[in-house]
Amino acid sequence: MAQSKQPTNTGALATLVIVFFFWGFIAASNSIFIPFCKSHFGLSQFQSQLIGSAFYGAYFVGSLLLFIISNVFGYDILNRIGFKKGIIYGLWISVVGALLIVPSAHANSFPAILASFFVVALGFSLQQTAAQPFAISLGDPATGSHRLSLAGGVNSLGTTLGPIIVSLFLFGTVGGEHKEPTVTNISNLYYIVAAFFALVALFFTFSKLPDGKNNEKFEKANKASQSLLIMTGLIGAIIVVGQLTDVSKVTLLLATLVIVVGILFYSNGQAKTNADGWGAMRYQQLILGMLGIFLYVGVEVTIDNNFGALLMQPGYLTDAGLQESQISKYISLYWGSLMIGRWTGAIGAFEMSPGTKKIATFVVPFIAFAVILGVNHAYGNDVTDLYAYSIVVLIGIMAFLFGQEKPVKTLLTVATLGTIFMLVGVFTKGLVSVYAFMAGGLCCSVMWPSIFALAVAGLGKYTSQGSAFLIMMILGGAVIPPLQGSLGDMKDVVGIHNSYLLAAACFACLAYLALKLRSVLVSQGLDFDSQVSGGH
Repeated sequence: MAQSKQPTNTGALATLVIVFFFWGFIAASNSIFIPFCKSHFGLSQFQSQLIGSAFYGAYFVGSLLLFIISNVFGYDILNRIGFKKGIIYGLWISVVGALLIVPSAHANSFPAILASFFVVALGFSLQQTAAQPFAISLGDPATGSHRLSLAGGVNSLGTTLGPIIVSLFLFGTVGGEHKEPTVTNISNLYYIVAAFFALVALFFTFSKLPDGKNNEKFEKANKASQSLLIMTGLIGAIIVVGQLTDVSKVTLLLATLVIVVGILFYSNGQAKTNADGWGAMRYQQLILGMLGIFLYVGVEVTIDNNFGALLMQPGYLTDAGLQESQISKYISLYWGSLMIGRWTGAIGAFEMSPGTKKIATFVVPFIAFAVILGVNHAYGNDVTDLYAYSIVVLIGIMAFLFGQEKPVKTLLTVATLGTIFMLVGVFTKGLVSVYAFMAGGLCCSVMWPSIFALAVAGLGKYTSQGSAFLIMMILGGAVIPPLQGSLGDMKDVVGIHNSYLLAAACFACLAYLALKLRSVLVSQGLDFDSQVSGGH
């Protein structure tokens, strides 16, 4: 995007980050809602993960629809209406979804709840597609990634508060004796969520934010759209097969993974032969980045969405297993770990000397950790067993310093560390295992901007299109968690604890992708870690 250097529109940015907060609040709240639905509706672990599938699948469907329709008309619909209106329309769609949860809960219908979550996330898809380039447009493009890190830090505050507040609404407590949630509890919660969405939508409508349009020419990519539609059709067919036959869920979900990986590499292979009509898919770094986003979102969500079931398992953390109302502080610290990393990454958004920056890199993570502990304590959680997690925070700081804000080095470091943490979590029990799994959030915290920066490097006029393809790959959050859930249901073979080997495998693949991305970019004359900083 060609822009002259300009000061950051801080007022507009402050307004925009409210939306980032709500994405985090709702996404993290699912981890409390999933165990509730599992017990309330008598679901298997796989079935309970369908909430995540509906939620993150909507991101893929929404982004794909936006791209396909734009491709048909030959212009970017979102750019035509402006990023501001895109966010407003997305908020109103989410209002409808939140309100639909109320009658779904009263009807005691799990499929209706899934459909309602899908509508909420469909609105999020439009908001996110608009908000990310909008944040970059609100100042000097050179510091755009820092504004995204800052917004990501606010998003993580939402993920930290979400599990605690939702637990309070559902159970009347966040750490004490279990109280059976009622339909009224659920209704009140989502009435308030819908009201907040509506207020933010009205605030945006009457604010003096810029429209957020740009003059980029939309690049059609008919072959790429056909490829993505085939992928969608095959995934839809797998869903139908799953509903109508007794084929195992693990088999079907592994087939889904094969389809996603296979079609992406097939598309890139065809594009190398004849690039016409493939658009951004002609670039191997984008294909690798799409897989990276798929795995990153998948592992970030699966660690959390299956965590509640693991904490409730007798003999894991306590002899009897935790009650639903007692898991919020651990869920909160998992998402809080992402906040710790993103607040640290956002340091780059501020002008400071190298020495001050290094001091801030040590101080800011512990301030974030203190905020997480303080919020949990204020809501009545006993946080004494979380103090020793400061050792994990220190390990994270050393990893970030080692990464030096270089995308490849940072991604490789945290992915390798994530693999180690997951293996420690699988082969231990008690607080050591809990700490290890929560540390996965710290490793995930800086992955999105690192993968994104590497994937769109060298795309030129296809950068905007490549960004849209990357957002579609949030689909990983709809596939990997139910795959882990189905492994967790195989109690005699795998079980919920050992199912976290899948998370370890995802991190290991991300480490490999970091090396592969570097190799591909170097072959194109882009030694990215030397040319680009700000990987956080």
